Amino acid sequence: MKGSNFSYLVKQGVVSVWYNRVMSFASFCILMVSLLLIGLAVLFSLDISVIIGNIEDRNEMLVFVDGDIDDSELSYISDVLNSQDYVSRVVFYSKEQAWEDEKLSEKYGSGATALFESVDENPMPTTYRVTLNDITKVHEAAERFRRIEGVDWVAAPYDFAEFLISVRNTFTIIGIAILSALVVVCLVIIYNTARASVFARRMQISIMKHVGATNSFIKFPFFIEGMFIGFLAGTASWYLTKVAYESVFSVFERDIMILQFLGFSNVMGFEAIKWYVLAANCLAGALLGAIGTILSMGKHLKV
Repeated sequence: MKGSNFSYLVKQGVVSVWYNRVMSFASFCILMVSLLLIGLAVLFSLDISVIIGNIEDRNEMLVFVDGDIDDSELSYISDVLNSQDYVSRVVFYSKEQAWEDEKLSEKYGSGATALFESVDENPMPTTYRVTLNDITKVHEAAERFRRIEGVDWVAAPYDFAEFLISVRNTFTIIGIAILSALVVVCLVIIYNTARASVFARRMQISIMKHVGATNSFIKFPFFIEGMFIGFLAGTASWYLTKVAYESVFSVFERDIMILQFLGFSNVMGFEAIKWYVLAANCLAGALLGAIGTILSMGKHLKV
């Protein structure tokens, strides 16, 4: 295609958006709403994954050590715990520290001081607090830690781990199902809208075919038109996504305690991802608009 023909076809594609502004506006609105729904669904699905991951990071396994082992054996246990790939953090909690914390605990009341002073020997065990980076490894980790020489027993949050795994799997399945349904519905709506737009100009296409225009020559302006409308719809949906996302996020930001309790502490604000979302929306809009328009032209080119 010559440069002059290319520029002419691009110009015709852009200009036809205004000439057919009613159908162009309909396509714009459909694309905008479709991209808005898909974008919000993707963002909130990612946020839910981050929230569940934050909650997982709070679980701890307690590894209790035999009371009669020396420092070298403690060092060995610490090295074994830290060497596991699924361990993210190991905190040593000495029996002396545990005893002091128990003395300061409010659960015994103010009259328990004499009781603690009457105890000759510290009964608290030396403990390692172990945090896993993969909650599905709880059973495997507990079994491995029990076999370490010098370990007395292991306390692990089995029920909590199984509950979180179940929640994460459920949200994953629901998220995939919702996204798949949205994508299919949006594609069908976009295709039908583009087909209606092309049908309104079927006479124009027929005349161009009869005067000898090739299929590619006819398709290209429609391709540019669909891509241009999709790009505009992507930009508009990005702005609406920004407003909706920040509105929901601000509800939780009003109370920091709620934010941290629900695991929102590491969820990124829209500012950190806005350019990625804009690029994704514009690219998806342009592709959907262009492809939907071209696919809907099939039978009208058979003259």
